[in-house]
Amino acid sequence: MKPYSLDLRQKIVMAYENQEGSIRQLAKRFKVSPDCVRRLLKRFYSEGKIEPKSYSGGNQPLLQPQHLEVLTTLVEEDNDATLSELAQRLEAQTKLQVSNSTISRGIKKLNLTRKKNSQGNRSLYPGETTSTMSLLE
Repeated sequence: MKPYSLDLRQKIVMAYENQEGSIRQLAKRFKVSPDCVRRLLKRFYSEGKIEPKSYSGGNQPLLQPQHLEVLTTLVEEDNDATLSELAQRLEAQTKLQVSNSTISRGIKKLNLTRKKNSQGNRSLYPGETTSTMSLLE
């Protein structure tokens, strides 16, 4: 969501200073939340600023470029591996413990696919699938 314009912020502060209404009335008048007005006034009186704060960004991704390279080779070596298996193998090679969701995001970021074999089953051994294993039992 974009920050409110500087012009709107100035109007809210000026209206409050001119006692044109309570916080709730000003919020209704300018079509913003009462908390927005409170935070704006608090910042104005404590810091003397009404400009929006700069966006500092979210959490940095756990998988750095070197980890993504390892993940690429792991998927290329065994594209039938589950996310858990890939996470375990990545941890064994890089000492970085990540969740299945992180592995999934990394695979998506790399535009890799994890295809099942032609029968739609996961390979257990080269040439064997879960359906052929059930026939052997």
